[in-house]
Amino acid sequence: MSRHKKRIRPLRQPISGEKIATRLSISSTNDERPIFNLEHLGGDYCHSKCNREQKAAFADTLHRLSKLTWSEIQCAPKHGSGTEIISRVALGAREYPPEVSQDVRLIAFRFFGKAPMVGYRMGRVFTILFLDRDFTRYDHG
Repeated sequence: MSRHKKRIRPLRQPISGEKIATRLSISSTNDERPIFNLEHLGGDYCHSKCNREQKAAFADTLHRLSKLTWSEIQCAPKHGSGTEIISRVALGAREYPPEVSQDVRLIAFRFFGKAPMVGYRMGRVFTILFLDRDFTRYDHG
């Protein structure tokens, strides 16, 4: 045996308030099914402002999309089960939740005919920000 053995030091516990950088292996979630978050859905473009037919279409759309993977959704046509990137310029001035920085892409799914639900994807989760059921929330040009 060698006289100079390498000693393995145990990981130390962080001191209160201290952050220890860790290297995480981030894998793609494209082969997973989406999870839908309605936490920020409210105001004039909330599901509560939808009529009965629109609410049913919204529920049906969430159910249908939850059966697909993100890869399948990305390959689908935008007016079917697919998505469309929405420009922040088209949306105009709006307050966003703190996690929606300028680099977060806003995307739309169609839920009632061509009426979009707009939100953002982080990993597997799609957070819905609003339902533009009457095409008045932004310029659809």
